[in-house]
Amino acid sequence: MAAEKKAWSVADLPDLTGRTVIVTGANSGIGFTATQALAGAGAHVVLAVRDPERGRAAAARVSGSTEVRRLDLADLSSVREFAADWAGAPLHTLINNAGVMMVPRESTADGFERQFGTNHLGHFALTNLLLPAVTDRVVTVASGAHRWGGAVIHFDDPNLRAGYTPQRAYAQSKLANLLFTLELQRRLAASGSAVRALAAHPGYSATNLQSHAASPLARVFMRVGNALFAQDDRAGALPTLYAATQDLPGASYVGPDGLAEMRGAPTLVGRSAAASDAEAARRLWTLSEELTGVRSGVGVG
Repeated sequence: MAAEKKAWSVADLPDLTGRTVIVTGANSGIGFTATQALAGAGAHVVLAVRDPERGRAAAARVSGSTEVRRLDLADLSSVREFAADWAGAPLHTLINNAGVMMVPRESTADGFERQFGTNHLGHFALTNLLLPAVTDRVVTVASGAHRWGGAVIHFDDPNLRAGYTPQRAYAQSKLANLLFTLELQRRLAASGSAVRALAAHPGYSATNLQSHAASPLARVFMRVGNALFAQDDRAGALPTLYAATQDLPGASYVGPDGLAEMRGAPTLVGRSAAASDAEAARRLWTLSEELTGVRSGVGVG
């Protein structure tokens, strides 16, 4: 009988010495855990965080080379400032990890619905502004929530001024993450770039992300779920680390290999039909350019 294949873990990370990685939302949750692992493998990790003081406190707990830079994805002026300050410095990997989940209706500094504005538009702008410096890949953290309730992009009302619910907004933002990855990879390939766009999701992982849900009942439900069913943030970070370091095809989507992709070792996983819709991905890209004012320098094919 053949030996059972060993599950991929942090111990399988390659030597990342000499590589620079930006991780958004790196001061807590899977972003922090990924930062620890990447720095431990030799990478220089930039913690791109909204609160530099909290970022410095997190960096102090990391063994390896780090630096902290301020980035508020809910404010496009902050995104532009971060990118301008990067000024063409070498960047191997950008990990679009930060996000908000099922929060009450709120707006970003630029007037966008907060979940769509932070989880998608902020990362869309950041990626396109930094892309000339990226030499390896862009990894965007999505979620199984992209399947919720037949999620779609509400092109005529992306800010959900009509019919807002925290769940609907979160599902739209996570679907947007996958469509963004799909179209970014198409454009990179069309331009002949060797840079790859990939996505990952952590499964059901216990982090502080769930603690900000709008509904008190939802917060209670998720606390119970975290205690009974969720994997910890170390396991939740593995799909991101796998997508960031393994030789995978562009547009790959990585998640846990267990039941319903809720927990387990990282592997390639599927996505909904809506998340595979190339035309919707193109429409979302055009809409995102219009909303952010950030135009892509990547070929359209």
